[in-house]
Amino acid sequence: MNTPLLKLGALAAAALALAACDHGDPARQAAQYGAAPMLPAAKNYLLPPMKVIEAGSWKQGEAPSAAAGLKVTALATGLMHPRFVYPLPNGDVLIVESNGPKAPVFRPKDIIMGPIKAYGGSAAKGANRITLVRPASNGAPEQHTVFLDGLTSPFGVALVGNDLYVANADSLMRYPYNPGDTKITAAGTKLVDLPGGPINHHWTKSLLASADGSKLYVGVGSNSNITENGMAAEKDRANILEVDRASGAVRTFASGLRNPNSMQWEPQSKAMWVVVNERDEIGPDLVPDYLTSVKDGGFYGWPYSYYGAHIDPRVMPQRPDLVAKAIVPDYALGSHVAPLGLVFSNGAGTMPANLREGAFVGEHGSWDRSPVSGYKVVFVPFRGGKPAGQPIDVVTGFIAGEHAKGRPVGLAMDSSGALLIADDVGNTVWRVSAAAAP
Repeated sequence: MNTPLLKLGALAAAALALAACDHGDPARQAAQYGAAPMLPAAKNYLLPPMKVIEAGSWKQGEAPSAAAGLKVTALATGLMHPRFVYPLPNGDVLIVESNGPKAPVFRPKDIIMGPIKAYGGSAAKGANRITLVRPASNGAPEQHTVFLDGLTSPFGVALVGNDLYVANADSLMRYPYNPGDTKITAAGTKLVDLPGGPINHHWTKSLLASADGSKLYVGVGSNSNITENGMAAEKDRANILEVDRASGAVRTFASGLRNPNSMQWEPQSKAMWVVVNERDEIGPDLVPDYLTSVKDGGFYGWPYSYYGAHIDPRVMPQRPDLVAKAIVPDYALGSHVAPLGLVFSNGAGTMPANLREGAFVGEHGSWDRSPVSGYKVVFVPFRGGKPAGQPIDVVTGFIAGEHAKGRPVGLAMDSSGALLIADDVGNTVWRVSAAAAP
């Protein structure tokens, strides 16, 4: 019998039992939506609050629950940790199946947190590939093919003309693509290295092309919760980077974003928006994750402060000069909901009227809050290019008792106006459409 492993398991169980004693306040969480979230005083812990829902699976015929007027069907099942979904102009859908590179152990905390997060499904094997699904149409059967294989923890995808870009955990790659291709066999060309190992804490690299296709924007998360791995490990991180497609030149577009994911262009204002995972370990009701517009050259607080001038005393030395110009996010989503997916409704009539102007957000769900938060897809109504109202639960039912049957990650709108959801624990891509739509 492996005594060290038994001790590690006992330590992890004890950590969960001890840290789960500090409960979040449902009323406070409900007051953390919108432009002015309630922010309680920060707490200090020997062990932070933890509440991990064990990863389960969907049974045959099961599906998440949709809001009134909507239905949920499976676009693809039996996947290997699908994290992102990207519809192509011809109606094909690319599904990125991936998980992060093996994380080294640098601190005693890493020994505890590895098994705890794995319990919630984060350690599921990812295929490190992109699968193509071609829906059935005009009598032709549905097709599933391995579109691109042998990748390094891929996440973001962007098509510009006949160039398909893939953001690996450590590089931005370009591949030739022709409309109708069901497989890419050509070797890719590296456009630029991206911040990678050896730690690579937030490994997912989101990707967005500019409207004219001349620039690519890469979301790069921090290499720690709050700089505990040293500032040298944070070089070019907690940023959105702008990459020139022609030259490969890189500059920082926006900074101070702890873990920016799924940048999108808002349809009316044409501004960039992003969802951001905020810091942990100062309380179950701190810090709210958020949805915000992104200003060129803007600084959003991490690591020195949150929500403008709210100082994080754990970071030394402080930077009052940066805190003074920290931009307050546009819209709080609640603490620890872990937003990883964002897509704007395209206004298509296939969705109910109340879901035609605004943003869908995929909330992967908390691991450090009791009761848990997130584990659903919400819709944030917009008016005139800005958030206008409380979030609406669109897809729920990912949790059954003490098990998570699924966890939503990347989102997209398909050519018909239906919402696609990558469910990495459920190994499924779900399609959400109006109940009366095909």
